[in-house]
Amino acid sequence: MQSAGASLRATRAEVLLDAIGHNLQVVRSAVQGRKVLAVVKADAYGHGVVPVAQRLQAEGVDGFGVALAEEGIELREAGIDRAILVLNGISGGAHRDIIAAGLTPVLYELSEASAFEAVSEERPIDVHLKVDTGMGRLGVPLGELTEFLRELRRFPSIRIAGLMTHLSTADADPAYVTEQIAGFTHAEGLVRRFGHEPSVLHAANSAACFRHPETHFDWVRPGLALYGYPGSDAIGAPLRPAMRWRTEVLRVRTLEPGDSAGYGRSFRASTTTRLATIPVGYGDGLFRSASNRGQVLIGGTRCPIVGNIAMDLTTVDVSQVPGVAIGDEALLLGEQGGARLDARDLAEAARTIPYEVLTNVSRRVPRIYLNG
Repeated sequence: MQSAGASLRATRAEVLLDAIGHNLQVVRSAVQGRKVLAVVKADAYGHGVVPVAQRLQAEGVDGFGVALAEEGIELREAGIDRAILVLNGISGGAHRDIIAAGLTPVLYELSEASAFEAVSEERPIDVHLKVDTGMGRLGVPLGELTEFLRELRRFPSIRIAGLMTHLSTADADPAYVTEQIAGFTHAEGLVRRFGHEPSVLHAANSAACFRHPETHFDWVRPGLALYGYPGSDAIGAPLRPAMRWRTEVLRVRTLEPGDSAGYGRSFRASTTTRLATIPVGYGDGLFRSASNRGQVLIGGTRCPIVGNIAMDLTTVDVSQVPGVAIGDEALLLGEQGGARLDARDLAEAARTIPYEVLTNVSRRVPRIYLNG
């Protein structure tokens, strides 16, 4: 874990651990006593998985969701002792390692059941069975579930401890959520008729935690909400963004009418214009598609990005901010002087989604972990 002052770079991502703890409490309040499986895949959505998981464990979270076995093993090596669910299933022959690390695999392929059976040493292996109720990616399709359960009898060590699905429109289409939950309820009935007794049912992602109480079941699986975004702009949950991405002004110069800035001369000054150059670019995760569209906070004022974002440098129009000087803070995400930019603002400028904004902040941007 780094602390403030540990980085030589002015460009850094400050991760606000108190905000993550606060967001967990907001989720808990919304789901009224259901257990919370915190999704920390993709390096905790770019925030740094070990410090984030350690804080969430200290806050009493019930478990963690990761995409890959390697992510789960990293958490175990860091001292995380809660349940860890490997959401995307298993690939690469890590079955014995998963058992040794005490991870819980998500199962949806008979070949994986066979692989776990082969290393089980006739001891039960708890899995969560994933059914596809409409996402169309991973999971046993509902139409194939009966045959899957029939074939699963060939692997007596496999014990279905949990049943799960994934909602595809929890932030946008309530009718389809209802359809998916009906399919999930049907799947539960089939699973129980085949003699399995899953003790845990779960379906709700971040948006569903706030919008669809009928999806909460036993566990909920918030991801984006823990980092300050509810998964839908229509939700008024009091979440706090947990990343503050900042840098400092590297140079200030004046362009005269007709002068240009950046590769391709995509910006040409029509009037006398003051530009600040900041040491951050697409090599740090600032999308080039935000060129001439995005904004940066300097002096508490939203200043437009002008010219094409380069790998290491970006130029910003600071004509409306008197006295900008080398070393002044420039903020890509966070609060400054009563103004705010968050991942939704940058996502809109870059024509993407907040998830990609957060996970795209590259590893050359130091993470500084702050409390308070």
